[in-house]
Amino acid sequence: MVSTILNTDVKQKDADIAVVVAVTSRALFECEADDDGGDDVYGVGLAFPLLKALHRVNERLLEQNPAESLLFDVILITTDSQQQQQSSRIISSTRHYGLDVGRFCFASEEDFIESLLKNNVQLFLTTDRNEAPQASQNGVLSVMLDQQIASCPSEQLRVMFCGDAIIRPDAGPSQQASQSFSSQLGEMRRRFGMLDTPLSIILVTSCGGRESCGSALRTLRSHGVSVDEAYSLAGSPRGPILSLLRPHFLLSDRFIGLDE
Repeated sequence: MVSTILNTDVKQKDADIAVVVAVTSRALFECEADDDGGDDVYGVGLAFPLLKALHRVNERLLEQNPAESLLFDVILITTDSQQQQQSSRIISSTRHYGLDVGRFCFASEEDFIESLLKNNVQLFLTTDRNEAPQASQNGVLSVMLDQQIASCPSEQLRVMFCGDAIIRPDAGPSQQASQSFSSQLGEMRRRFGMLDTPLSIILVTSCGGRESCGSALRTLRSHGVSVDEAYSLAGSPRGPILSLLRPHFLLSDRFIGLDE
């Protein structure tokens, strides 16, 4: 069974235009299974800076145009049965930290795909290696989060595209969803100037040389995406440059974290 609760503390987004992003409560909060903390709020988890960055993008868009509808609409999904018994604590924790979460969705592990589809989720963020491929197989763009994002900046959303996946795209069910999300992200980025932007798009190609990087750039531009930074690693390890760029997540055709 799937249960959805609206967050009356935040203004609801335009469902036909907003970019719906779902994040699991396990990624957002430090929810221990045996925690009996009563009404106390949860500690923040590794996805906390990411949600703050999404909120910052929304704030800046609305500062420029109070009637803006192309915004991130965040849903918090809980699939753990023990966490669902503390639903009021999850909701109060979200409100305590002032997070821009529009809806709280409680679903069983068997029904969480239904919750994503019913809410028209366009990007699913999780730390669970089983949930990400399941969602992708059902046509929902999914991203694995890892410990590195806990130290990412919260004042700017930094999204990295894997150029190798763009050149040789996966023909799986989520490919169309990936292109749609990329186009919306590109449209958001065009709302801001070159300097002092709350949204930065980065391209990195691990294999090949400048030609591969150029091909990936042209493909992204055909989807309406212009990048702020582009790097061709030509087979070099990805770790050193990631530690400098500090992206919040990687859009790829494989469910890998930034530290892999």
